[in-house]
Amino acid sequence: MAKYRSQLPQIIDSLFLADGGLETTLVFHEGLDLPCFASFPLLDDDDGRAKLSKYYEAYLRIARDSGLSFILDTPTWRANPDWGRELGYDAAALSDVNRRSVAYISTLRDSWERPGQEILLNGVIGPRGDGYKAGRMTAEEAEDYHALQISVLAETEADMVSAVTMNTVEEAIGIARAAKSNGMPCVVSFTAATDGRLATGTSLREAIEETDAATDGSPIYYMINCAHPSHFEDALARGEHWAMRIGGLRANA
Repeated sequence: MAKYRSQLPQIIDSLFLADGGLETTLVFHEGLDLPCFASFPLLDDDDGRAKLSKYYEAYLRIARDSGLSFILDTPTWRANPDWGRELGYDAAALSDVNRRSVAYISTLRDSWERPGQEILLNGVIGPRGDGYKAGRMTAEEAEDYHALQISVLAETEADMVSAVTMNTVEEAIGIARAAKSNGMPCVVSFTAATDGRLATGTSLREAIEETDAATDGSPIYYMINCAHPSHFEDALARGEHWAMRIGGLRANA
């Protein structure tokens, strides 16, 4: 049973820490070879899980020492049908690895959570295609495509799901709808280019407003990831309603 799904503490008025970028760190800082930039296959052996634990526990230690709560992601950014197929995972194997991902981070929560320092289990949903190139799915196609992974995560202890590195409004809408259908709180995180726009040329304002309009505002909040703060700081400074929907940042330094 999910611990916080019915009442997410970060939407009340709390500051939560998150990790920086799992796959990027493992490849460029740890020198790991991650085919298709996928980290979920590391769950398949003890050595892989040890590498994941080293990564996560560095951030969990910072959160603990700083007195902060933490949003703990699953390593499932690539654990969807198209990427899974390239890595030799069929639908059954993908469902299994998504379940095991939540079970794995749940053991980390058991070791690191302290009173007043909640740790949320966050099921990560990645794009069907490249996270930095515009996709071509309709919202309906995206909902159908991502429903398998989200429905599996909904059966676990995951408290929420987050769609990370989204670069089209249509895919964001589809994921948000699939999450709502499965009773999962959903965060949508858009990737902004150097001009502060999505790969399609859509502005952050348009992306958030269009996603909200098509989903009855079902995402609990939005995030921006993999962008330098200078790419979007002017937009946030305006203080308009859409900008107030942004509840998290994972900005490149």
